[in-house]
Amino acid sequence: RMRSLFLLSVVVTVSVAWGRPQLPLLSSEMVDFINKANTTWTAGKNFQNVDISYVKGLCGTFQNGRKQPELAHNVERIKLPDSFDARKQWPNCPTIHQIRDQGACGSCWALGAVEAISDRICIQTGGKISVEISAEDLLSCCDDCGTGCSGGFAADAWDYWTTKGLVTGGVYNSGVGCRPYTIPSCDHHVTGTHPPCGSIVETPKCVMQCAAGYSPSYPKDKHYGRRAYSIPSQQEQIMTELYKNGPVEASFTAYADFLLYKTGVYQHVTGDAVGYHSIKILGWGEDNGTPYWLAANSWNTDWGDKGFFKFKRGNDECGIESDMVAGTPHH
Repeated sequence: RMRSLFLLSVVVTVSVAWGRPQLPLLSSEMVDFINKANTTWTAGKNFQNVDISYVKGLCGTFQNGRKQPELAHNVERIKLPDSFDARKQWPNCPTIHQIRDQGACGSCWALGAVEAISDRICIQTGGKISVEISAEDLLSCCDDCGTGCSGGFAADAWDYWTTKGLVTGGVYNSGVGCRPYTIPSCDHHVTGTHPPCGSIVETPKCVMQCAAGYSPSYPKDKHYGRRAYSIPSQQEQIMTELYKNGPVEASFTAYADFLLYKTGVYQHVTGDAVGYHSIKILGWGEDNGTPYWLAANSWNTDWGDKGFFKFKRGNDECGIESDMVAGTPHH
């Protein structure tokens, strides 16, 4: 599986390099082109001189992994609101507001999972258990998930939570939880408050013990999922899942223009695919008549709309509605 994925990525890279001449990646020409197209979103000026291999490395989700069994809701009787925001629905769950930073690591597959898992633990316990589940633990210890910072499968991340469990761990330098994230925050395609992201780092080691001074012990700190499942790709199914159970992890094909997103409802306008990316979806709504999913990225709060963004809903834009996973906590 890994070998064929590697070959696929090589083929994709070569075909992109030999493709038609294009607007330079992350250039002001691309920003102008998008904004003149007068579509549903606005692009913003970002870094020049970003290495394409780094950008591809950030979008670290592997495609076409094993599919989880689907869990379908009975949507006949449910009355869904026109707009929904998990942050407002469950105000006593602080992790729903959180934007994490994957740093210079292709760990979006792990971040999207632990963000939604943290939210769901809080939601299911009525706010009694509010924890930050460790991205580090998942990223470094799940061998079946893929290759850590070089990429992984979103569905396998949720499986790992149900079989092996995950300890707590906050963001970089937070000192929160058993295994906080050890990869430094950095600026992703924006000039912000952090140092620029360098090349993709090595995956942290799987250390099955908590940071010094933290208790309980590593095995006792584990939180488990009861089951993991994929969500049928119909809009009403996805909305019902969000409405009843909380945020989910979604994966989609990221194009060059997505990196330039600032405000509005993202849809693909220009540029080649740079990779496959996972994010958290936490709601829906309409913006000037355009239906959207409300999403949280893992490129810190300098990117997009303070780290959040809106993504076109209802037409499987960039494949986003075909690849959503979630699960139920064991509490």
